[in-house]
Amino acid sequence: MQADFSYEPVCDGAGCQLGVTILADREALREQMREDAVAAGFRVMECCGLDEYASGSVGSLGDLVLVDCVAADAGVMALLSRLDMRAGKSGAQLVVSTGMDALDTVFGCFAMSGAQILVDPGRAERIVAIGRVLAHVPNLRLRELAEEDRLMLLRLTEQVGKMAERLERLSPGQRAGGGAFRLEAAADAWRAAGDEYVAHGGASPRPALPDAAVIRVVIRNRQARARFFDPELFADPAWDILLDLAAARAERKRVSVTSLCIAAGVPATTALRWISQMVEMGLLLRIPDPLDRRRAHIALSDDTADAMARYFAETRAAAAAPMAAAL
Repeated sequence: MQADFSYEPVCDGAGCQLGVTILADREALREQMREDAVAAGFRVMECCGLDEYASGSVGSLGDLVLVDCVAADAGVMALLSRLDMRAGKSGAQLVVSTGMDALDTVFGCFAMSGAQILVDPGRAERIVAIGRVLAHVPNLRLRELAEEDRLMLLRLTEQVGKMAERLERLSPGQRAGGGAFRLEAAADAWRAAGDEYVAHGGASPRPALPDAAVIRVVIRNRQARARFFDPELFADPAWDILLDLAAARAERKRVSVTSLCIAAGVPATTALRWISQMVEMGLLLRIPDPLDRRRAHIALSDDTADAMARYFAETRAAAAAPMAAAL
């Protein structure tokens, strides 16, 4: 079945049609991905399974690389890491789909390319991901687009814009020195809650994060709302991510990507989009696993941990004021 959207051929500044590399072991899905990429205006350069591509003579990489990976053994991980490195150097756009079981492993393979990672996506989600790639192509001419797909892309653009605006307000000045996947060396051990907060230049000491149990109560209370109201009324993945990471920091625990996606309370693909944006803004850090460099954890940056500690200190003080006045 041909996709119900279609673009003029996508060309670079020299007028050459951009190419796509499609890697998927499931034949039916691979053909579906081919149809959608061709309909979007890309020229198919390679379309095969992951093992077949890894064992063949590797040629030039497409401007767009579509990968479906539901299981990641050592060979697949090596291939994904090579794709990440090549795409990071060439500027190719990666769209990688996987499942929750393989998410941590797959996520750990992509540190350079800013890959879009989709979790158990449907066809519409893949088309939207291709649309996000097309949004970065200058002078793109739209030939025909079904109204439903047009609205979908407009909503996505609006959501990403709002996300960036909210994070910009949340993290003033934190983007300097950041990147889509900024790395920090793993520490030998997590510091105890508050150990990193010291006085500077005679100023008052900065507050420490509260005990993890306090933060976990806040999280449980937020989750309890879903028993009485539609959870979508309160969807706030950025705050849920920050709370979960603050509790983990106080507990001196590392947090996997899969765990953080669950804590965000939204579909995993949406959570990954938020996590990537928050890493880019400098709110979060991607920390390589010291025991397995192919895996990564997510943590609060020091500036974000300080902001969370000051938030809890202020809310505690506000809650205590009425009680003190009543005594």
